[in-house]
Amino acid sequence: MDKFYHSVRLDPELCKGCINCIKRCPTQAIRVRNRKAQINSKFCIDCGECIRVCPHHAKLALYDPLDSLQHYDYTVALPAPSLYSQFNNLDDVNIVLNGLILMGFDDVFEVSAAAEMVSEATREYIAANYSGTPFISTACPSVVRLIRVKFPNLISNLLPLKPPIEVAAQMAVKKAMEQTGLPREKIGIFFISPCPSKVTYVKSPLGTDRSEVDRVLAIKDVYPQLISYMQTVDPKAPDMSESGKIGVGWGRRSGEAGGLFTESYLAADGIENVIRVLEDMEDQKFSNLKFVELNACNGGCVGGVLTVENPYVAEVKLKWLHKYMPVSKSHLDEEARGCVKWTEPVEFEPVFNLGNTLTESFSRFNQVERICKKLPGLDCGSCGAPTCKALAEDIVRGEADEKDCIYYLRENLHKLTEEVTIMADYLIDGENFGDEAVYVLRECVHKIADEMSRLEKNTRRTGDDLKQSD
Repeated sequence: MDKFYHSVRLDPELCKGCINCIKRCPTQAIRVRNRKAQINSKFCIDCGECIRVCPHHAKLALYDPLDSLQHYDYTVALPAPSLYSQFNNLDDVNIVLNGLILMGFDDVFEVSAAAEMVSEATREYIAANYSGTPFISTACPSVVRLIRVKFPNLISNLLPLKPPIEVAAQMAVKKAMEQTGLPREKIGIFFISPCPSKVTYVKSPLGTDRSEVDRVLAIKDVYPQLISYMQTVDPKAPDMSESGKIGVGWGRRSGEAGGLFTESYLAADGIENVIRVLEDMEDQKFSNLKFVELNACNGGCVGGVLTVENPYVAEVKLKWLHKYMPVSKSHLDEEARGCVKWTEPVEFEPVFNLGNTLTESFSRFNQVERICKKLPGLDCGSCGAPTCKALAEDIVRGEADEKDCIYYLRENLHKLTEEVTIMADYLIDGENFGDEAVYVLRECVHKIADEMSRLEKNTRRTGDDLKQSD
């Protein structure tokens, strides 16, 4: 399985070459070359930030279509807790669950129920293993991938428990096989996701060798159909809900930490805030913390790019919904205990290293520093890289040139202009030279003029890109 599978893709036909995405990508995975954005698959963590900020809708999330339900004899829906926050005036999640049955699913297994089991397992694990260093939540796949490629010193801080989506899928598979007698390949487990990060997890999971989720649907695709079926749900429909406040609360910021019954935690949402927290953790700025909850999306999972509701409105709806719910309905039994722990370690992927060896990396780092001193340090993005340092690293990797910098081009133009002027003065007094010398000087002038024309063209093109991005 490709460890760099990605659910966030680029549509070149829609891309206009603006620099919105390169300035907001948290891992600097995007470059603009030849007026088109390019995504470096090794750097990308599928946080979906580029989808959120692209004004031309050129960034896309890959997920499964609704008609994929027809590929299985028996289907089970795994609704994310954030799904409940998409509906107005919802006071009973049972309406959503029965609506999914009317929509065509044969059964439903709440991810929020699995979340309550993971919360209990987390409490037990922290109580048994805490030694003064805080554990980092592993519920957000983008955060785990970010740590894997950029914060190797924090990998040991990762909580070695599977996310609720995986625990729910494993338990749903076992339940469906026991109830139907069908083989595994005829049962379809469908996760209804708020973000593309979960799609990437299913295709290329961390902490386990494979995921039991078969397909991932987007909340924004399910919502229009589901809301119509919810209106026809019988008020006397059976109660299918197996989760309470703790599980449903996982859909918003601080929801996971709230299920640990401790005040010794830190919660951050939004990928830029997450990075700042991780940098401070590397510098050991936090003390007396037991748990750190990090969500790549603003507001938590309710802020995923595959949702339909404003994340802050959705957060309020979720708080109101679980206000009168019981604290918890699902508990960690022996079956769940066999599902929650990692079966595979998460390893560091040194994708940002400049060399294959320590010596080569230091040598190239020095090259980057020398190039940075020649660049203006404005981080304007007109070169197609997010910062001057990123451009310098691209140059060292052989993926860019110093002349990609508009200010470097202008400086070269001034120097060439001075050389042309000097040579023109010599040509005026050409009678003092032999014919061969005059010919050589004239050739030099032509070459310099050609170079100036090329540089002016590049400068004009880059300027147009800047105007377009503005």
